[in-house]
Amino acid sequence: MNRFSVRSDKEEIMDDLRCSGEVVHQTLRELEFINKWLGGNAITLKGVSALLKKAPDKTIHMADLGCGSGEMLKLISIRLQSKKINCTLTGIDANPHIIAYAKQHCSDFPSIQLLTENILNNDFQVRQFDIIIATLFFHHFTSTQLIKTLRQLRQQARIGIVINDLHRHPVAYYSIKFLTRFFSKSAMVKYDAPLSVLRGFTRREWRQILEEAGITNYTLKWKWAFRWQVIIHSSMDTR
Repeated sequence: MNRFSVRSDKEEIMDDLRCSGEVVHQTLRELEFINKWLGGNAITLKGVSALLKKAPDKTIHMADLGCGSGEMLKLISIRLQSKKINCTLTGIDANPHIIAYAKQHCSDFPSIQLLTENILNNDFQVRQFDIIIATLFFHHFTSTQLIKTLRQLRQQARIGIVINDLHRHPVAYYSIKFLTRFFSKSAMVKYDAPLSVLRGFTRREWRQILEEAGITNYTLKWKWAFRWQVIIHSSMDTR
């Protein structure tokens, strides 16, 4: 079978919540670099800006699922401050070692709070936010898990959800495999990055997932470099 025909169900090293130490720190630093220079950050930031048009003058509470180092939260904080929008930003990751790193990385940003929490647990699912973002996070889920999760998140996001994730494509796979093989210093990145692409999505798969989750009010766009931007507009928005 063509390895690109269906999503891979292999687990990444990052999926092990016991991962800790310098290998995790190096991985987080390299992910920051990749997102910055391959345009990944801009995809999420533009998605957030699109949703903020619904509430430009309100205090915003935003959650970043699988927040990693917290770099995206820092960029959003800077963006919102420049627009004079009050914000509370909550980074959530199930790995306590990643959250410990993020707390150091974001220590100069008082608007950012960081929580060790699994989004599949009840403690998270009772929380409410204005906007929920997920960058390179949902490819860690099976399609069945993702459908169920999106149904839940719709009830938690008053304005909407921004998803930025990978397009499963041979060019993306072989490109990242080459780049990480020769330029990465992280064994985790070398293994996980190509596998992440194989766990990514096609346009058809995203449409099917969203349809089965009961989501109809959304935009789905392909972005460079081999990313999907999904913006879901919540029916809960009554502002």
